[in-house]
Amino acid sequence: MHVIHRRPWALPDSAATPEALVMNRRGLLAGAGALAAGALAGGIVLPGRAQAQRVGDQPDPSASLYPAKRNEAFTLDRPVTDEAVNTTYNNFYEFGSSKSVARAAQALPIRPWTVTIDGMVEKPITIGIDDLVKQMPLEERLYRHRCVEAWSMAIPWTGFPLAKLVALAQPLGSAKYVRMETFKDPSIAPGQRQTWFPWPYVEGLTVAEATNDLAFLVTGAYGKPLAKQMGAPLRLAVPWKYGFKAIKSIVRFTFTDQRPKSYWEALQASEYGFWANVNPAVAHPRWSQASERLIGNDERRPTLLFNGYAEQVAHLYTGLESERLWT
Repeated sequence: MHVIHRRPWALPDSAATPEALVMNRRGLLAGAGALAAGALAGGIVLPGRAQAQRVGDQPDPSASLYPAKRNEAFTLDRPVTDEAVNTTYNNFYEFGSSKSVARAAQALPIRPWTVTIDGMVEKPITIGIDDLVKQMPLEERLYRHRCVEAWSMAIPWTGFPLAKLVALAQPLGSAKYVRMETFKDPSIAPGQRQTWFPWPYVEGLTVAEATNDLAFLVTGAYGKPLAKQMGAPLRLAVPWKYGFKAIKSIVRFTFTDQRPKSYWEALQASEYGFWANVNPAVAHPRWSQASERLIGNDERRPTLLFNGYAEQVAHLYTGLESERLWT
């Protein structure tokens, strides 16, 4: 029998918040200072609104960009989950271990906000979020998401393909992975004062995964700028993977030839691996993945391989049969 040895701080199953609900979380950079002015060592700071962004300038300088035009190539087999659910049923461990973190997450300052692109790239850069978004083709996509904890949602995201950021980064041919990182600031994020968690939150994809058309960087939802508790101002959406592959409030993209160790892999490698692709035939060590529960109406549905996106992504994993692809 396979025995999972729990860590001393682990909760019993009956009390634990679903770990991948936990997984919608991520976030913040919190006032990372004005930055955007001057050159980084080995890189450049792009000019523009990054220097002008200040807390209190306006509620959200990007508000006029929404709603964006919907890309009809991305359709759903179910209704969109109610906005009231998706903005109140969030896991953001930086702000607390319950799902009711929306109020606490308002402490996250999302302007000024800068994003660093570094590592194995032609020229490292740091850019203000509004300058980055101005360069990108915003669109709305309807995605369904399947959490490793067996619940699912359908969300109208607004954003741009991650491939566009990869193109901006100009990674070297030897770069194999994209390591993504959120902020670390315990002064505004009480969860980060709990030192047994591996802060800051880190997630990773292969460059091939990152350049797949489905990989999407999110700046908005429901026709408006992204809510803080959902990962403002920039989060990842990869709909063929379990919910814990959804880093929030991203501040850094690092291109590397070393596989990143994700937050959840560092926390509990026996249950959460690097790949995290949805597969109903492979159970989580503590529960089945054969079906899913739709948040909002509790309907049960069979889980689909790659969450129903196999046609677009299955080819990415050819030759990786020896890898632990599913959790």
